[in-house]
Amino acid sequence: MSTPQPPAAQAAPGQPYPVYTSPIPVVRTHLGHAVASEWTKIRSVRSTVWTLGVFILLVVGIGMLTGVVVSASSSSLNGENALGLGFFGLLLGSMCLITLGVMTTASEYGTGMVRTTMTACPTRGRVLAAKGIVFFLVAFAVTLVSTTLIALAHVAMTRDNGAVDPTGAEWLKGTVGVSLYVALLGLLSLAVGSVVRHSAGAITIMIGAVLAPLVVALFMFAESLEDVRMALFEYSIPNQMSIFYANSLSETGPSGWDPLWIMLGVTVAVFAGAFALLEKRDV
Repeated sequence: MSTPQPPAAQAAPGQPYPVYTSPIPVVRTHLGHAVASEWTKIRSVRSTVWTLGVFILLVVGIGMLTGVVVSASSSSLNGENALGLGFFGLLLGSMCLITLGVMTTASEYGTGMVRTTMTACPTRGRVLAAKGIVFFLVAFAVTLVSTTLIALAHVAMTRDNGAVDPTGAEWLKGTVGVSLYVALLGLLSLAVGSVVRHSAGAITIMIGAVLAPLVVALFMFAESLEDVRMALFEYSIPNQMSIFYANSLSETGPSGWDPLWIMLGVTVAVFAGAFALLEKRDV
């Protein structure tokens, strides 16, 4: 059987040379194609599996250990709910999502893969948007499953220690709310990685942003710095995460869902800067 041949090039009317017509259909690309590409990337590299695996291990492992210690002790939770016991594992686990967020963008600059990515999709803003969408959905889903699992375990393990069942609003904040916050924290790291374009540098910046305000506030003993000290406590990321469990380190400052809106505003601002720089700088 003969192999079918592509249609012969024919000269268009008024043209001295024939115009080639590709037999391959031309499809106009859109954001969905970029999202599919970034999904293939993030699920096919080992670093994603290892980083998310360590995240789940920290959140669930430390959470279960905390629940076992509390349930085996004679101390009482004095009518409080047990959701707050998941804070410690989630705070450590957030470092994994920070690392993964940075690596989602910055690692491509280190390997030079970004040139291939931008060649395949010249619309740079679309690439960054696709990375953000894929990362946020993955981070939120993994965090929600982990926090819900450990919350259910804590409630069951501490009923004999004076704990009360959480209300619907407390369940929502302690699972969906804190998962959105941590996913946004990872998304902020992704934007910082795009701006800095260096994995180690961006991770250092983000870890400093998480820990430095709280550590600096601990060493502010002067009365003249009391207002600054309280502001650092209230707006530090660990304190804002604890608000979702109603365990704020301060009686003033953000409350309720305020930390989520603060993190959303900061993330949007940094993403806007990342989009602007991406269009101006060479890859």
